[in-house]
Amino acid sequence: MFLIDTNRQGQVVTDAIVNQSIDNYLVNDLKLPGHGLMMYVNQPAVIVGINQTVTMEVDFKYLAKHDVQLVRRTSGGGAVYHDERNLIFEHIINGDPQDGSKFGDYTVFAQPILRALTAMGVQHPGISNKSALVVDGKKFSGMTMFKNGDGYAAGGTIMYDLNVDAAHKALLPASDKPHRGVDSNRVTITNLRQYLAPEYRNLDIQEFKEALLCHVFEVENLTDIETYHLSAHDWEIIDQRLAEKYDTDAWNYGANPGFREYRKLELATGQLHLNFTRHADKFRTMAFFGTVGTSAELAEIAEQLVGVATTPAAVKAVLTQPAISAILGADAISPIVTALTEVAE
Repeated sequence: MFLIDTNRQGQVVTDAIVNQSIDNYLVNDLKLPGHGLMMYVNQPAVIVGINQTVTMEVDFKYLAKHDVQLVRRTSGGGAVYHDERNLIFEHIINGDPQDGSKFGDYTVFAQPILRALTAMGVQHPGISNKSALVVDGKKFSGMTMFKNGDGYAAGGTIMYDLNVDAAHKALLPASDKPHRGVDSNRVTITNLRQYLAPEYRNLDIQEFKEALLCHVFEVENLTDIETYHLSAHDWEIIDQRLAEKYDTDAWNYGANPGFREYRKLELATGQLHLNFTRHADKFRTMAFFGTVGTSAELAEIAEQLVGVATTPAAVKAVLTQPAISAILGADAISPIVTALTEVAE
């Protein structure tokens, strides 16, 4: 196993959208043979799974108020909150490294982390429910995987001193409302800091990362680890992939199951996202979400548009109802009508 350094020109990268895209580049483009491991820190962000519906997972007003990024990964699993006191680790496999690695088997990828944490004083960390890393019956990491050909990534979080209160506020409680997509499994979570040996309890996150990596690789210093450093050429391609997909609102906000089209509007009353599907000149599915009004109000407006003809006149007739225009704002009606009825190029 070797280390993959995700710094850019020697600078630590904490942009969650950028960091979340690196594994895709390593698996889909670079394809370094063997078994690599990368570990990084994100600024505050909610990471949702590829098959999740964001309206069921996040509080958009909280995200906007506290400058929390929304990031969609290309693997499954549930929504998680990251911040600067939380580590993310990812194993990157290309080909057969002949070390027991197997797609779908979380145990082999959890073991180096669990072994290192044990050496750092955590008593009896383990793996539960196939992909959750736990201590004292509480979850400190959720793992997930994605595959492309002979390459795949398998990783998760390591909660060192995460702001748990912020996580609870950014993520919505589980809902029994029917919808397409995969729900997150809300379970009791805990930080590792209190379980570590005293010498590891008051580190900053980069110091904790370095100590953990040294234990994972069983070395005294990071310089003793075989390391691949992302090059300027690597970053050029990563930037290209970001522009094409991973850094777009259409991917992070709009790639929800059951919808084909996405629009984003900046209105006087707030930010509004539109997800919809057109079929036989009518709207088959519709979702409004963002910081305009409440989630319940936006859901009710969207529901009234399902089955409506995809013409400006028909859409305007719904949106100009006094109760609806009072929520959206009179000046919002025209741009919403245009966004829903124009034909995308």
